[in-house]
Amino acid sequence: MTNIKFPRKEFEKEIKLTPEVIEKVSLFGTPLESISKEEIEIEVFPNRPDLISMQGFLRGFKAFLGKESGLKKYSIKSSGFEIIVDKSVENIRPYCMAAIVKGVNFDDEKIKDIMQWQEKIHATVGRNRKKAALGYYALDKVKFPVKYMADNPKNIVFEPLDMPKKMDALQILLKHSCGKEYGNQLSGFDKFPVYYDSNKEVLSLPPIINSNNSGKIVAGTTDVLIECSGSDLGILKKVISIAVVDLIDMGGKAYSVDIVYGNKKECIDLKPETMKISIDNINKLLGLDLKELEVGGLLGKMGYDYDKGKVKIPAWRTDILHEVDIAEDVAIAYGYDKLTPQIPNISTMGEESFEGKAKTKISEILIGLGLIEISSYHLIKKEESVLSKLENPLELENSKTDYKFLRPNLLIPALRILTENKDNEYPQKIFEMGTVFTRDNAKKTETGVDEHENLLIALSPSNFTEIKQHLVYLFKMLNLNNTFEECSKKSLIEGRTSRILFDGKEIGYFGDVHPKTLIDWSIKMPVSILEISLEEVFNKLKIK
Repeated sequence: MTNIKFPRKEFEKEIKLTPEVIEKVSLFGTPLESISKEEIEIEVFPNRPDLISMQGFLRGFKAFLGKESGLKKYSIKSSGFEIIVDKSVENIRPYCMAAIVKGVNFDDEKIKDIMQWQEKIHATVGRNRKKAALGYYALDKVKFPVKYMADNPKNIVFEPLDMPKKMDALQILLKHSCGKEYGNQLSGFDKFPVYYDSNKEVLSLPPIINSNNSGKIVAGTTDVLIECSGSDLGILKKVISIAVVDLIDMGGKAYSVDIVYGNKKECIDLKPETMKISIDNINKLLGLDLKELEVGGLLGKMGYDYDKGKVKIPAWRTDILHEVDIAEDVAIAYGYDKLTPQIPNISTMGEESFEGKAKTKISEILIGLGLIEISSYHLIKKEESVLSKLENPLELENSKTDYKFLRPNLLIPALRILTENKDNEYPQKIFEMGTVFTRDNAKKTETGVDEHENLLIALSPSNFTEIKQHLVYLFKMLNLNNTFEECSKKSLIEGRTSRILFDGKEIGYFGDVHPKTLIDWSIKMPVSILEISLEEVFNKLKIK
């Protein structure tokens, strides 16, 4: 959450702060922290960056009050200008987005407002400038086309903001306050991202600092270039859209800038997105009995247009990902103060799921064989992904640790544990039941990721015969039958690997880990592995 302060005098030019209005500020989902003769302070949740500026808050709050309900429409024309993105930034900071706004007539209050918004955007949506970093430039000092590229830091020489002395990029990282705070985002790179205009003048060193020449907005500036760089193109479009509509509300006119990625071009258009919703689902989630006309009216109070099951979502709303988000806004418009808590008119008793019972039984069988149960992270490290030669692994967008990929199997974490315990007492016999993740190419799931329950057994030192004995015993104790066929599998020894067939369907494999794999993982003793998918096993046990 972030606290925002607005000048009360400017605020009340649009909305008079009567006792009734003051009460509705909090009902809008933005708790009122304080109010004085000079300013009003509110709290905004990070999922609503469009409310951080005064223009954005007034836009949303006017709709909530019924003064300007429905989707507010904005127009944008093409500027004809281009920013050319060079391939050299692909592995550093790959995307950018931009727009131009003319005729704003900046004064101190407007500059203060956009600077406050910029700072809060960097801290929230921008993830401290890693995901998105925004810059404003005086348009008359920028010569198009602009080039976004990576260059040797010694070649990037300019006067940074608040330090009007020419420095190269490395000096900026060492001496400038922004360089000291955000320079770690460029550590490890031989080249740094930079914007050059057609005169080879530096506009900025993203995500660190703008040029003092072109990247400084002062009272009297009227036309600006807004630029945003980062790792997520979708987020950059949203951030630029918010910045643009705020400046339009200040009296400006907007123009798109074409971002050129080779043969492809991107730009913002401010067109609303459309999402289908179900009135029945909305009512079920909220415990209400709203009619379609009522839902349409409530959505209008939250700045949407609604027609026949379809909602038009403003281009500047970054938080709408699912129908549930729409339902939340319906609840805000309806009024949380009007919702009556009720005890569900049902009687239920908790019971362990069948799968849970089956897993308990499997655990007891394997523990009886002297195996130790382990529980590992759902995530694996990049180097583990490389060691396992994974193709197109599922990577998290914004991991804060070394664990960046969803595990596609239980073999990788098992090898990690054996590596970490290579100097401990042998034999080491472990097993794990857990979730593994694969890409949903058929697009049957909402997330695009399939999840499966697997069982893994690892024995060290061991061999093909011993691991097979464990599998046969497990299935015998479960009163199930299976068959085997010789196969080849990456990381295992050819001729000492078999696939496991269950009712004619392949559900897993077992065999001896290849010596090269053991060397790669620094494991000193022979290892035998068994891994099966448990879904078919659970289904068969249910029938029995």
